[in-house]
Amino acid sequence: MEINWFEWLGLPLIIFVARVVDVGLGTIRIIFTSRGKRHLAPLLGFVEVFIWVAIISQITRTATGFPAYFAYAAGFAVGNYVGMKIEDALAIGKVVVRMILSDGGEQIAHALHQSGFGATVVDGQGANGQVKLIYTIVNRRDLVDVTAIINQIHPRAFLSVEEVRSSQQGIFPKEAARFSATAQRKKK
Repeated sequence: MEINWFEWLGLPLIIFVARVVDVGLGTIRIIFTSRGKRHLAPLLGFVEVFIWVAIISQITRTATGFPAYFAYAAGFAVGNYVGMKIEDALAIGKVVVRMILSDGGEQIAHALHQSGFGATVVDGQGANGQVKLIYTIVNRRDLVDVTAIINQIHPRAFLSVEEVRSSQQGIFPKEAARFSATAQRKKK
């Protein structure tokens, strides 16, 4: 009995790769849509569906065995992961960082301002007394820098981070200022 290598290895590999690309694009498309980046979603949707139709036609026409079905499911799982990793690398959008601090709030706000980030400080009352609430909205790609500033001053700061659907105005650092502020912090 001769083994049909295309059915056992070639076709499943094609299906797997195509499904990773298809689902990866779909994941990115959904994330872009939810973040208000709707100009790319239709294009990604077209490519995603085109690949999906091509895969389904191959499976229904030639794939009759477990390897093709397994490759289809595995490609779906890996495609989700790849799509999320790509979106993380792109770091599109803005986030709001909220801090609640019993002390050190003014220092953090000053350090954020020195680094070119906007920050708003509000007095508040917590369960154990007076607190400072600090809000800053930053580009997602700057989140690592912002949390590094906060942790350097107050390593046990309570933080919450949420996606921002849209924002207007505000203080967002220019690229040169952001990089020089980051370089200055690293020198200390």
